[in-house]
Amino acid sequence: MVRVNEHKTSTAVVRMDAAGLHYKELNARLRNAVAAGAQRIELVNIHGQRYIGTDLDSAVDIHIHGTPGNDLGAFMDGPRITVHAHAQDGCGNTMNQGEIVIHGHAGDILGLSARGGRIFVRDNVGYRTGIHMKQYQDARPVVVVGGTAQDFLGEYMAGGVLVLLGLTLGAGETHRSRFIGTGMHGGVIYLRGSVESHQLGKEVGVAEMGAEDTALLSELVGQYVAYFGGDADAILSGPFIKLVPLYLRPYGNLYAPTHRGAQGVVRRMGRG
Repeated sequence: MVRVNEHKTSTAVVRMDAAGLHYKELNARLRNAVAAGAQRIELVNIHGQRYIGTDLDSAVDIHIHGTPGNDLGAFMDGPRITVHAHAQDGCGNTMNQGEIVIHGHAGDILGLSARGGRIFVRDNVGYRTGIHMKQYQDARPVVVVGGTAQDFLGEYMAGGVLVLLGLTLGAGETHRSRFIGTGMHGGVIYLRGSVESHQLGKEVGVAEMGAEDTALLSELVGQYVAYFGGDADAILSGPFIKLVPLYLRPYGNLYAPTHRGAQGVVRRMGRG
C-alpha cells in the first residue's frame, strides 16, 4: 500500500507497506514516489529486500522499519536512509553522496568502493568494512562505527575516513579486527581504544594526532551522538589511534614487471 498525504507540497510523505513485495516491485514503487516529489518515505515490513535506494539521486529522506537486504543505498547520490534495525552486507556499495544511518549492526563490506557520503552504524560491523574506499578532490567518504569490526578493516583503502569508536567493547578489551589496513594506500583510520601490533597490516603505521584530526573526530562523534545518543565528551576523551598507509603502491611489484623481467618476456616472445 502506498499512501501520499493529501496536501501535495514539498513535504509530501509516502508510506509503503513492503510485506510480500519482491525487491524489484518495491524499488520500482520507491523510484516512482521519488519522481512524484516525495520528500520523506516510510518503508514498513521490510524483510530482506535488496538494493533499496540504489542509484537514487535526490535529497529524499527514507526510513526503513525492518531489516533490509544486501547493497542498501548502492550507487546512491544524495538521499538519507535511516534503518531502524540491523542491516546486511554491502551497505553504501559505491555510493557517491548522501547518508546511511543504521540503528543496529551491519554486515560485511560496508562502504565497498564508496566515493563519497557518510555511513553511521550504532553498533558493530562485519568483515572488510571500508574495502577499497576512495576519494577525489572534495569527495571523501566517511564511515563511523560505534562498536568494533571483524577482520580486514580498511582493506585496499585508497581514500576516505574510517572511525571505530569501540563503544561495545568491555574494559581492557581490544578491537577484534585482524589484518587492519592490509593493502591500504590512501585515507585514514581512527580507532578509539587499543589494538595489538600483530593485528595491523604491514602496509599501515601509527601516526600522531594533530589539530585537524581532533577537529574531524569532534565533528563526526558529534554527529554520531546526534543520531544515537551518548556523551560526546566522554567518547572524545579517547584514547584514539591514527593509522595511515606507509606506501602509495604496496603491491606494485606484483603487477608491474621489473625492467629486466619485461625484457625477458620480450626476448622469449621473439624466440617463439
